[in-house]
Amino acid sequence: MGPLGIFDSGLGGLTVLQQIRHRLPEIDLCYLGDNARVPYGNRSFETVYRFTREGVYTLLKQGAPLVVVACNTASAKALRSIQQKDLPLWQKEFNDGGPERRVLGVLRPTTEKAGELTQSGRLGLLATRGTVESGSYTTEINQFFPEITLYSQACPLWVPLIEEGIHQGPVAEAIVRADLDELLAKAPGMDAVILGCTHYPLLAPLIRNLLPSNVRVFEQGPLVAQALSLYLQRHPDLNASLTRGGTIQYFTTEDPQRFDWQASRFGGQHVQSKHIELLEP
Repeated sequence: MGPLGIFDSGLGGLTVLQQIRHRLPEIDLCYLGDNARVPYGNRSFETVYRFTREGVYTLLKQGAPLVVVACNTASAKALRSIQQKDLPLWQKEFNDGGPERRVLGVLRPTTEKAGELTQSGRLGLLATRGTVESGSYTTEINQFFPEITLYSQACPLWVPLIEEGIHQGPVAEAIVRADLDELLAKAPGMDAVILGCTHYPLLAPLIRNLLPSNVRVFEQGPLVAQALSLYLQRHPDLNASLTRGGTIQYFTTEDPQRFDWQASRFGGQHVQSKHIELLEP
């Protein structure tokens, strides 16, 4: 028995946490942000895998029966290896008579809904360089909806902007506009855009203002929360292993006071976090 773990490279996963809390308010949550090493988007596959592996393992050691990797770069570059290679080896260590530990990501809940997001069949993706270069969104959307054309745009400066609390103003507008102009230039007829990084909802008002009015913008948080709810319905043993007190714990690999200040700007609520050192499996 334990909380639902949520892992992110920094603050972005808080947008997913908020939606999970809204849909499943009774479940205890344990959030871990690797703020000391954010951003993940420009790092190699090997580095992202190592960082994500440490974060997931640390949450499992905190007692989480289920961990959601709420970072798109980590989901794209590390999730499958952790699910197929690491988790089977860890099951013996965490065997307490309950269901096997599970680790989920944020790509599948998004890509399996792609057909409902666009009417023109021309869909945009705004994401980190690591997510775009992995090709994961293209591969999965082609699998589910081969008739959809995906146009991807890497936005390497967006996460640093958001982590520094710059969500609006001339600097943010100039950077966001430049990336959106590049996407629009290569995606004629595009009628919808996926925010393929859980940090990006903080820029959503600006993005919607700069895009043509006929282009809809979709955030991942609601999609992930809905998919998680359905997943728990299909896995009642795992669902029953999640404690239900409505609590939230916050951990960061950086300075807790800085995390608390930044996190309060994400959700508008007071946050009190603790510092944590990630464990090497």
